[in-house]
Amino acid sequence: MESTTITDSTDELLSQLAVLIKEISGLAECKSLCKKLHGNLVRRIKLLSPLFEELRDSNEDLNVETVKGFKVLSVALDLALTFLRLNDEGSKLYQAFEAENISRKFHQITAQIEAALSEISYNTLDLSEEVREQIELVHNQFKRAKEKPESIDLDLDHYITIALREDEPDPAILKRLAEKLQLRTINDLRKESIAFHELVLSSDSVPGDIIDKMPLLLRKLKDCVLPESSEADTSDAERGFIIHRSPVIPDDFRCPISLELMKDPVIVSTGQTYERSCIQKWLDAGHKTCPKTQQALLHTALTPNYVLKSLIDLWCETNGVELPKARGTNRSKKPGSSVSDCDRAAITALLKRLANGNSDEQRAAAGELRLLAKRNADNRVCIAETGAIPLLVELLSSADSRTQEHAVTALLNLSINDSNKGTIVNSGAIPDIVDVLKNGSMEARENAAATLFSLSVIDENKVAIGAAGAIPALIKLLCNGTPRGKKDAATAIFNLSIYQGNKARAIRAGIVDPLMRLMKDAGSGMVDEALAILAILASHQEGKVKIGEAEPIPVLMEVINTGSPRNRENATAVLWSLCTADLEQLKIARENGAEEALKELSGNGTDRAKRKALNILELLERIEADSPEN
Repeated sequence: MESTTITDSTDELLSQLAVLIKEISGLAECKSLCKKLHGNLVRRIKLLSPLFEELRDSNEDLNVETVKGFKVLSVALDLALTFLRLNDEGSKLYQAFEAENISRKFHQITAQIEAALSEISYNTLDLSEEVREQIELVHNQFKRAKEKPESIDLDLDHYITIALREDEPDPAILKRLAEKLQLRTINDLRKESIAFHELVLSSDSVPGDIIDKMPLLLRKLKDCVLPESSEADTSDAERGFIIHRSPVIPDDFRCPISLELMKDPVIVSTGQTYERSCIQKWLDAGHKTCPKTQQALLHTALTPNYVLKSLIDLWCETNGVELPKARGTNRSKKPGSSVSDCDRAAITALLKRLANGNSDEQRAAAGELRLLAKRNADNRVCIAETGAIPLLVELLSSADSRTQEHAVTALLNLSINDSNKGTIVNSGAIPDIVDVLKNGSMEARENAAATLFSLSVIDENKVAIGAAGAIPALIKLLCNGTPRGKKDAATAIFNLSIYQGNKARAIRAGIVDPLMRLMKDAGSGMVDEALAILAILASHQEGKVKIGEAEPIPVLMEVINTGSPRNRENATAVLWSLCTADLEQLKIARENGAEEALKELSGNGTDRAKRKALNILELLERIEADSPEN
């Protein structure tokens, strides 16, 4: 009976792998910036198909190790499928801004698949010679891809930097950028606007600086998109006809209330966009719902839709329509403040719900404050001034996980303002944030780690955070978190460890072994962070001892030989700390080729790396001179 169960389970696993490979192979051709990386990964995975087709047909019994390898491969392929689907959709500009992170994710998935393939012993499988040769070929392709990570487009970041930095960028640069982003027509830009707004509304991980750069970049791209779209999309006869007719206004550019071209588009809490004057009249009449969806409005704050405004301006220029001028509004601003009375009233209303509402109202209010605090600096000041911070701190102890996530993330966004950092700490937030870090959902834990990092910028907070027990919880997140969670944990640990007392806490909590594992795993994307933390811990005597016990020198020498300038510097700093007071470590370094590598580094490294390299070389010369052979 047990044998039958194992066989059924194996058949199910093989079928699952075959289905995953079939789904990945059947994905439509990618048209995003990731086209090359997407295509290469799909092509390699597709070549695995004969292996599982042959194994399913053979009914061969698989050994435990092979089944284990196939299970690891199944997890990696499932991640690959999800990631490939996501990257063929969404905002192209966001992908451009996040190109480095997306490339890193492709490399991580490639490394995971290669690691899974390495666990499978193909010699024990009853495979035809052709299939065996093909699988070996595919495995070698994954190995090469793992060793030589691919990037999306090295020129892209350069073009974006120029376009944002210069008031009047070279039209040729803008044209090349538009081509690379495949934003060639007004329709392309309209779709991009919708995609980006959906991203902002559905995700809280979009950095504020990216949101700020979007409208500016779109406005500059219009100068090259305009002639291309107007000439490419219409014939001479059509262009002549257009001059003598009124252009049809796209539905997305019309206000849902007045059905007229919007002049000052704003977003309400449901995500719908209206002409400011029209929705303001609706609200002034006492309505509490969204006119288009009939959903209840959580607040009455109106957020300018800058991206759509840019697209409307672009459409007007393209079609010879006079650029719309925003009508005056009766919104007033308090002296010295850029927060309108309307926005301030909305924030005050949210605070009342936060303080006196039921659990659903508190969750919704915390969520809206989270978004408002993320949106701009003025909102962060206003929210703090109206007394929201103590109320949000209270919600950190909420039994509702979503409320807790909203509260900790709102505090994270508010902490961007330096004055708010003090208010958050004085409200007694640190112990509660640490509790969320220990017991919250994964999203809440990630944002709790990021909040602690933000608060730890102030030196006295480093002491309080360490004393509250944050460091063991951060190490746990570093070990078991998502890639983003690991990054948040690492940056918090690094900053906290600047304080000498926290170095000892981190070392005693067992941080050295996880850091060494991350250093050895190039696919983790955490080598930079691990080395930076090790370099700071190595200055502590206990850290020096623990790092030395982990036998780090072969890995350090590999980084010194092949790493980035910053990583070579940190690896040399760790090596220097180990060797200055331990003759045995110095001898191990020499046996691992330190002398040649450090001579090269002393000429080509960063200033700090050169100094450390020269110091170690002096120590090596001394033991050479003191050796009995001399």
